[in-house]
Amino acid sequence: MKFTPAPLGGALIIDIEPIADDRGYFSYLYCARQAAEHGIATSVAQVKLSYNKRKGTLRGMHFQVPPAAETKLVRCTRGAVWDVIVDLRPDSPTYLKNFGVELSADNHRALFVPAMFAHGYQTLSDDAEVTYQVDEFYAPQHERGLRYDDRRLGLTWPLPVAVISPKDASWPLLEAAGATFR
Repeated sequence: MKFTPAPLGGALIIDIEPIADDRGYFSYLYCARQAAEHGIATSVAQVKLSYNKRKGTLRGMHFQVPPAAETKLVRCTRGAVWDVIVDLRPDSPTYLKNFGVELSADNHRALFVPAMFAHGYQTLSDDAEVTYQVDEFYAPQHERGLRYDDRRLGLTWPLPVAVISPKDASWPLLEAAGATFR
């Protein structure tokens, strides 16, 4: 696997390194030893699958606060998504900065999302599937979110929003959410 630092501290783009022959190729998607060498938590509490029927579907911007803050390894296994993260660590030099990257079944790319980063994505195709490998259990009492269209965050989505849940559409603006980061 090839690990490339993203512009936000601690976030990584992970590309496969296929070993090809006449049959096709073989590649590692995850290796605990390599993950640990790059600062990725090697414990896995849950692996989740998100299926999205329609192009333009938006999910996010989600995160969990301590003591249940979670890291995520996100990969698109069918179709394509525009994956976005926002650094919510107040002491970070990249605090409130965002980064987006295309994850697709074709590029086999994954994004490592550190704890205390908001995360979301928009589907670029119909029938998109996204898997999450997380190091903490889902804890609804520690779940938080930010509005996908908050001007202060400056998020850019490639398509008009076709589908969004009422919960995701009603997350607070950054101004109102500041106290909920902890």
